[in-house]
Amino acid sequence: MHTREEQMKAFGRLLDVLDELREKCPWDRKQTNESLRPNTIEETYELCDALSRGDEHDTMKELGDVLMHLCFYAKIASEKGCYDIYDVLRQQADKLIFRHPHIYHPSQVGKDKPLPLTECTGNSEGAETVTTAEQVLQNWEQIKLKEKDGNKRVLSGVPAALPSVIKAYRIQDKARNVGFDWEKREDVWAKVKEEIAEFEAELARPLSDDATDEQKKCIRDAQEAELGDLLFSLINAARLYKLNPDNALEKTNAKFIRRFTYMEEHSIRMGRPLTEMPLEEMEALWNEAKRKGE
Repeated sequence: MHTREEQMKAFGRLLDVLDELREKCPWDRKQTNESLRPNTIEETYELCDALSRGDEHDTMKELGDVLMHLCFYAKIASEKGCYDIYDVLRQQADKLIFRHPHIYHPSQVGKDKPLPLTECTGNSEGAETVTTAEQVLQNWEQIKLKEKDGNKRVLSGVPAALPSVIKAYRIQDKARNVGFDWEKREDVWAKVKEEIAEFEAELARPLSDDATDEQKKCIRDAQEAELGDLLFSLINAARLYKLNPDNALEKTNAKFIRRFTYMEEHSIRMGRPLTEMPLEEMEALWNEAKRKGE
């Protein structure tokens, strides 16, 4: 691995290249926060894909793309006189120091070379009681509420634009960090079963042939609401059992794609489109793919 000096030199080189491109490249010169945002989202998903595949080489490349975007936003802000990459890095380091009182004394915020508690005078409040990752997370949420520019409410830090599954997990996790959670994780299953029953009941509601569009919409909205409650309870169960629902669903998505592609390739070799293949034959091919580990 590289030394800190080599790492800082490489980071400086990236900033130099970005400065020159911003000045000389027509495409880079015309970019704004608004124009970059869709690309940033795409690059972030590409990074997530590389991470889920466990591909270290692709992860390294995608990290570079995301890092370039972060530096680009800071470059645009510096041109407006708002802040630059120094402010971004400085603020982030100070935030980490402030939110880890079990490692750093508050007096070390703003220091170029912060000293750990063992080398400082005095102890941070509650530092002696933090010995587990669970305690760190609980402290983290409490500290964020005390920050000058921090979240004013426990759930206000959950980004509105997060994908729904991840957002539900984060909402539940933040609520847990302030003590709002099931006493025993097994208790969640009664809630899951309750939500399944309510969803089934809503789906079974009779709809008369002469129902108005408004009545149909009301029933549809009620069914959708019950489905949302059921999904939320399942995500809660996954969290309580320390399973990541987004990762689990993505693995199932990939598995379905592999098995469906196996069926499709078989149909192509046979010269028979899937649309002309009976369901029983498709199910046989599906089970064959399953046996082969697809």
